[in-house]
Amino acid sequence: MDSDPAVKEILISMNEKESFIIEDLDDYHLVIKADEEYRVRRELEIELEKNTYSLET
Repeated sequence: MDSDPAVKEILISMNEKESFIIEDLDDYHLVIKADEEYRVRRELEIELEKNTYSLET
């Protein structure tokens, strides 16, 4: 999975609850369990939405 360092930190935090990371390659890449990809992407999207600011009034 390719990501920026901030997203990687979220993924590492998520991994503490339910292990899916196989290997931490570098600042931008992780190897995750193939059968967990959909779940991880869905949960990551939810986490990113929590951290998105809305400029709407």
